[in-house]
Amino acid sequence: MEPILSAVVIGAGQAGLSSAFHLARLGLRPYRDFVVLDANSQPGGAWQHRWSSLTMADVHGVAALPDTPVPAAASDQQARAVVPAYFADYERRHELPVLRPVQVREVSDVDGDLLRVASDDRSWLTGSVINATGTWQRPFIPYYPGAGAFAGRQLHTHDYAGPQEFRGQHVLVVGGGASAVQILAELSEVASTTWVTRRPPVWRSTPFTEAAGREAVALVEERVRRGLPPESVVSVTGLALREQEQAALHRGVYARQPMFERITSSGVAWADGHQEDVDVILWATGFRPDVAHLGPLGLRSPMGGIQLDGTTAVADPRIQLVGYGPSASTIGANRAGRVAATNVLRQRARVAA
Repeated sequence: MEPILSAVVIGAGQAGLSSAFHLARLGLRPYRDFVVLDANSQPGGAWQHRWSSLTMADVHGVAALPDTPVPAAASDQQARAVVPAYFADYERRHELPVLRPVQVREVSDVDGDLLRVASDDRSWLTGSVINATGTWQRPFIPYYPGAGAFAGRQLHTHDYAGPQEFRGQHVLVVGGGASAVQILAELSEVASTTWVTRRPPVWRSTPFTEAAGREAVALVEERVRRGLPPESVVSVTGLALREQEQAALHRGVYARQPMFERITSSGVAWADGHQEDVDVILWATGFRPDVAHLGPLGLRSPMGGIQLDGTTAVADPRIQLVGYGPSASTIGANRAGRVAATNVLRQRARVAA
């Protein structure tokens, strides 16, 4: 008889590891009751793919995983080295049942009680799925007329490795989030830059307190509760320039222009007829939730998002989503992992009753 797990966690980033820790703490046995499936060949989640120039001084802080503090790191150490090493140690320390590399292709209903989680060559039966796949594999590039005719280079921040390869070039950075602000600062030291966004940036001048963070998360949480597609927390909190970006501000790097109307062979053109030649278009336009494998379950609401009650999918309570919407941060992911694990145990009790 095919073994039946109580839970399958999909993803081994902050949200997935937190969920796995809490499943074990609540009494589920690694490998026998639950497993964690990771598409990456090494620990570290999306952190291992960050650009090389992103140091620990650049990140907004990494929340400690449950029961294990973040190790001290020099400010100039690469984030893509420090955080994956922390995650790898966490997996070993807590003996978490991570299987990799496993690319989940589909989650489907079996009989109303069980779900089948399928990869290319294997599948698992389970009573619950904790989906912690994040957004890294779904970079978003909006369509603009003429994109295919551009003779220069286009790339998304997903594929950005650092500023040095753009030395002496003119780079157009598109997007109004924290990544755009960070990348503009370091690019401007080796290249000329132009910044365009759909809306004027909202700069945060007041300290980002714990209360402000809770308020921002609550606004994002309200969107997913209504079934709307989630927005980033930074879209609510506004942008803050850190010490290392102040020099770029004084150089005029953050003089934003409105969005262009179309892309030309040599650059971009605005509706008023103004054109600008550029060598590179760098799309810092964010990511979308990586949830296509949940498609067979029909979770999306008429509003376009997955409606949640806490971490539970309203359309199917066997599905827990962590690292989605309000929990798409290291702090939010920890709390969501605890809630999701508790919900898995409740779901198992309901089925057994």
